[in-house]
Amino acid sequence: MSTAPASGLPIRQRDHKVYQGTIVYLSKKPDRMNEERGREFYTLVVHGDGSRTITVHTEIDDRPSVHRDAVYSLDKDWMPLDCMMRLTVGDKFMGTGWMKFHDTHAECETFTAIEGRVTQTYKLKAPLKTFQNHAIACDSWHFKHYDIAKGGIQSVGQILLSSPDHRGATGPLFYAINMSLGYVGKDKVTVKAGTFDAYHFQFPGSKELPQEHPPYEIWTTADGEFTFLKGGVAGYMQTYYELIDLKEIKMN
Repeated sequence: MSTAPASGLPIRQRDHKVYQGTIVYLSKKPDRMNEERGREFYTLVVHGDGSRTITVHTEIDDRPSVHRDAVYSLDKDWMPLDCMMRLTVGDKFMGTGWMKFHDTHAECETFTAIEGRVTQTYKLKAPLKTFQNHAIACDSWHFKHYDIAKGGIQSVGQILLSSPDHRGATGPLFYAINMSLGYVGKDKVTVKAGTFDAYHFQFPGSKELPQEHPPYEIWTTADGEFTFLKGGVAGYMQTYYELIDLKEIKMN
């Protein structure tokens, strides 16, 4: 193995791990039962210090179609650092933006087809624990901040969303709500990507959005990584999401 002359360390640095995953979106409406209505492809880099960056491409086929690309980073304590997004709706440009999160405020620079150029500075009541960029792969990460030992419905306080639309099809612009989380219990889950020890969580729903979001059930891995395994949304949405492929990318 080649080494760098000054340090004596290997020339190639591989302190991080890389994972790739695919999530399928299925309809559970009676007239569209198990019809594929979208998909999501992601690459996750977990650095040696525990910080992580996920790059997610999302496609929703239901009209108006949605294509969203997001690059989202968290620190070693799973607190949001920054997010870059680009959004297409109905096969036309909707918006692009960059968000940065600080202890006392969050800032956003964005350009959208509707609002034009927008600069936002949002004052925070406390450091932001999580951010909703509407990637399903990131929905499970909210539960890192749930205390399983306490149980019950728990609030993670104020969070920011990139869009109040249930499909994330507007903006991207900041929208603030308070988020509550619930826990059902441990489970053993088999999805197309494999069989996993899992936690079963719930989003009870939110009335703070322009349209109330129906309850949302999520299963995550129980290994501390909170990897999304499967989930379903009730009410008018009647949709289901499942991890169909997950692999670690290893280099020789």
